Amino acid sequence: MKNRHPALPAGASAKAAPAAALAASLAAAFAAALACAALPAHAELGGAPTWPALQPEGRQSRALAASAAPYDVVETHLPSGTVVREYVSPTGMVFGIAWEGPEMAPLNTLLGAYFPTYRQALDARRAARHGGAPGPVEIDQAGLVVQSGGHMGSFSGRAYLPDAIPQGADAAAIR
Repeated sequence: MKNRHPALPAGASAKAAPAAALAASLAAAFAAALACAALPAHAELGGAPTWPALQPEGRQSRALAASAAPYDVVETHLPSGTVVREYVSPTGMVFGIAWEGPEMAPLNTLLGAYFPTYRQALDARRAARHGGAPGPVEIDQAGLVVQSGGHMGSFSGRAYLPDAIPQGADAAAIR
């Protein structure tokens, strides 16, 4: 009887094992990506926290310890390793977000209705740079502030709505 890899169907050769393992890994990654993509964003900057406290596998959220600050912070660890903190007012509205990690945070989800404003300002900034080169971004317009920077493998930034910061809170705390 021929030796066969346990992941292979009967009659398959051991030479096919690496290809079968790769195919299985790709299928699992694709299924995980679809599961994450199918999750609806519950809100965005200016709305309720994006991810509820109970998460599907791979995404973990938790409310950070309460403090004297007039807001709560919900911290989410994305599967990529990026950490997102959402700053939530007593009324339940996200007035600020901060992120840091090996990949950029999903700003299209986190900024929500403010994403087109951000994108337009970002495109204008890049067009003004020589050759449209990427680099740190600081945008302050239309009631939205976004500060973002980093390099491959290490990104960080924050975004907030200056007019929505609760009384007694400071934009400097959004980090």
